[in-house]
Amino acid sequence: MSFDVSADAYGRFMGRYSEPLAAGFVELTGLSPGQRALDVGCGPGALTAQLVRILGPQAVAALDPSPSFVAAVRARLPGVDAREGRAEQLPFEDDSFDAAAAQLVVHFLSDPVVGLREMARVVRPGGIVAACVWDHAGGGGPLSAFWAAARELDPGVEDEADRPGAREGHLVELSHAAGLPDVEASTVSVRAHFATFDDWWVPFTLGVGPAGAHVARLDEPDRAALRERCERRLPDAPFDIVAAAWCVRARVGRAGADSA
Repeated sequence: MSFDVSADAYGRFMGRYSEPLAAGFVELTGLSPGQRALDVGCGPGALTAQLVRILGPQAVAALDPSPSFVAAVRARLPGVDAREGRAEQLPFEDDSFDAAAAQLVVHFLSDPVVGLREMARVVRPGGIVAACVWDHAGGGGPLSAFWAAARELDPGVEDEADRPGAREGHLVELSHAAGLPDVEASTVSVRAHFATFDDWWVPFTLGVGPAGAHVARLDEPDRAALRERCERRLPDAPFDIVAAAWCVRARVGRAGADSA
């Protein structure tokens, strides 16, 4: 699996979902002008742009382990404090922000609990930690048709259903484990339009994330078989894909998240 790809490749693969998701997800933070926010695992900047829209660039910081994504955010949103780094070891002081948000990130962290705990550490008491993950386990994510077709051809394929936060209620459990007792759960749904089947399929061949890595491992006959199975599962073009994400909004206590 890799996110060491260009911002354009990620945008073609996930951008048509992540951009509208960010518009809904940012509302969970409850931020208003005059506050400061951190986008953890910012990617090419879908959520970062929404934070800038509300707060202005000087009040927003963004972090991602991918150099290409950090460069894309710096180019797209001048004035944002965009840095390379990992959620599990945030390069910011305690109580630096009014909110920290992670969109489509928790399920890729090496230690989601540590990542959420770090987010709580850098948020002031009374501030907000928010996170969201696609409903991969419930079949409501944007890649559900792809992974269903892949499992038909290879029942042992490792999809994204077992990743942290991908099933209902798991983000709440992870937040509690990170020392955040005051947690609200919700969902955000988005709709993406595809003019042709290839408009949907070609982004899977760009090597982005677990799905892109799976396609890259296949030889040509197996890739063609997967393409055919996917086309059978989808409606005739043009068609829309509706996707849902599990979301949590947690308020940081007076002493921040528990250290245990």
